[in-house]
Amino acid sequence: MKDMDRNAHSVYLLYYHLVMVVKYRRKVINDPISDRAKEIFEYLAPNHGITLEEWNHDIDHVHVMFRVQPKTEISKFINAYKGASSRLIKKEYPEIKEKLWKGAFWSQSLCLMTAGGAPLEVIRQYIESQGEKH
Repeated sequence: MKDMDRNAHSVYLLYYHLVMVVKYRRKVINDPISDRAKEIFEYLAPNHGITLEEWNHDIDHVHVMFRVQPKTEISKFINAYKGASSRLIKKEYPEIKEKLWKGAFWSQSLCLMTAGGAPLEVIRQYIESQGEKH
């Protein structure tokens, strides 16, 4: 069990795969915006017991793989992250505002999956390949 995470009372390994979509799938995510969104995620995550493992984007969504602690309230973190990243990205990249619907950056919808069904390397390779032309 050397690859497991630990705290004073638990041994665990909790991976999640999150997909967040731009409202109405507006095509606004480029490399600098994705990098900034990732930076914000990395800044907020430790306070919520979250560790970023993998990040990639396409023009209208991002894929994130992360680890959590058993006490992590994932929905609270995601809501805090979406709010903060939306405000900061719109402030720092004002040119995207005209492409967004009523100023909303992220869709309320998201996809969150536990990453136990497929080997983690398969998910990692899938995320790394996002945005590539096939």
